[in-house]
Amino acid sequence: MTLHDWIFSVYPENSAINGRWGALHIATLALCILIIAALSVFRRKGFKVRQNVILVLASCILFLEIARRVINLLRGEAAGLNDYLYLLLPRPWCAISCWFMIVAAFTKRRVICSFAAANGLLCALVFFAYPAVGFNDRYILFENVYSIATHSLLFISSITMMILEITDYRIERAVVLPQIGMLGGVFVYAFAEIYLLQIESDPLYFMPGNDVQEVLGVNHPLYLVIYVVFLAFYFSLFYIVQQQLTLRQTKRQPTLA
Repeated sequence: MTLHDWIFSVYPENSAINGRWGALHIATLALCILIIAALSVFRRKGFKVRQNVILVLASCILFLEIARRVINLLRGEAAGLNDYLYLLLPRPWCAISCWFMIVAAFTKRRVICSFAAANGLLCALVFFAYPAVGFNDRYILFENVYSIATHSLLFISSITMMILEITDYRIERAVVLPQIGMLGGVFVYAFAEIYLLQIESDPLYFMPGNDVQEVLGVNHPLYLVIYVVFLAFYFSLFYIVQQQLTLRQTKRQPTLA
């Protein structure tokens, strides 16, 4: 295999495999956990140092995002505006999460970091639970590296943000409403991708016949109910956990006589 074939991900015939929960999948997940544990030592550092840790992780994501777009453009297959939009814009939820993580790290706004962490963790957990890309070929070419690395960095960045206390999930209007707005913005963007730009058929996995629905084995109306309830519970969970942690810390503080 040549370097050209590796960069442009030219796969040999009959190279597709089901690598879910194989050696590479398990090793990648284990490495992510070790890196998270190692980065947790920065929790005792100053806030700017902790922000810079996330900035380094987000910069790695940015490098991969730019590299993939440059490689796809160099293929020379784009023929019109729609093709360029398809190649340049973040399309699936995971890619959207990557760019949210990049924006959060570079703007250093806590409210954006909070949403980026929760949003990115969701995508990373889904990926590692049931990866559809990355581990699906016996040859690890650039596309595989991109998929595995970006999802791994999302997983590491999201949890590290929380451990380093860069996120804020207090149940307050100024905290909750902007994050609800960002989640709503993601769905508006998804509908634009489907119906306006026509560059992705189902970026957030809510359209009929998607992979998640097939795994659950339910009809689409019931799937949408499960989908909405799950998202409401998932994003609420961060606020519930922080509230409980705050209450415990308050109880442990000694009272003045």
